[in-house]
Amino acid sequence: MLLKDKVIIISGIGPGMGIKLALRAAEYQAKAVVLAARTQSMLDETEQAIRDAGHSCETLKVSTDISQPEQCQRLAELTIAKFGRIDALINSAYAHGSWGSSSNSSMDDWRKVMEVNLYGSMNMTQAVVPQMKKQKDGSIVMINTMATRRPNQLEAGYAVSKGALKTAVQYLAEDLGPFGIRVNSTYNGWMWGAPVKGYFQAEAKRQGVPMESLVNVIAQQIPLRNEIPDDADCASAALYLASDYARVVTGAQLDVSGGHYLPH
Repeated sequence: MLLKDKVIIISGIGPGMGIKLALRAAEYQAKAVVLAARTQSMLDETEQAIRDAGHSCETLKVSTDISQPEQCQRLAELTIAKFGRIDALINSAYAHGSWGSSSNSSMDDWRKVMEVNLYGSMNMTQAVVPQMKKQKDGSIVMINTMATRRPNQLEAGYAVSKGALKTAVQYLAEDLGPFGIRVNSTYNGWMWGAPVKGYFQAEAKRQGVPMESLVNVIAQQIPLRNEIPDDADCASAALYLASDYARVVTGAQLDVSGGHYLPH
């Protein structure tokens, strides 16, 4: 299977993409899935979901705030101590920050978002790199966003932080390539899961319209089947980049949006 015998660290375990990454990694026969998030209850829930799905892979739960370098280092050390290696890191943890345009957003808010989305992702990356260098093999996948491709002023701070991460990936891919370490990104758009469903429910209530009408407006903009992609399928794209099927792929920018963004 796609991830057979691999040890996968997933940061940002949460009710959307995070838990789906963990479930799909287990489904694809990873040897071990290392779960990292700030909330212990979410880690426990995800581990239970893996067991309820009938998967037998090993798990390690480590409460981690990726904005704190020492916590990222501890996560890497615990992983190595238990499993002896780190085959892949999926940097899924993120902070969205406040909604606001580029001209009137709070720079304090932007700094907080940058601490997680750029510096936090780099903290995690730097924590796993020494082990991957020893192995002369490894894969790092950054979960990025279509908001860096198609400007959405209400997500300005979030998009700018992810744009900085995009540049970091290009430098990392060149820097780490000689050691057999690959660094890639997926650029996700709308993903049907708990966070997006919650957004549509709130907007439908605010506007006083049926939720289905709002969903349909977005779905009609997505060429592939005219539907919002499922977050579990988006997780699979990230895990492909973590796998040996992408062994010669590095520095790639994989759009995972059902064609909502089509590069020219």
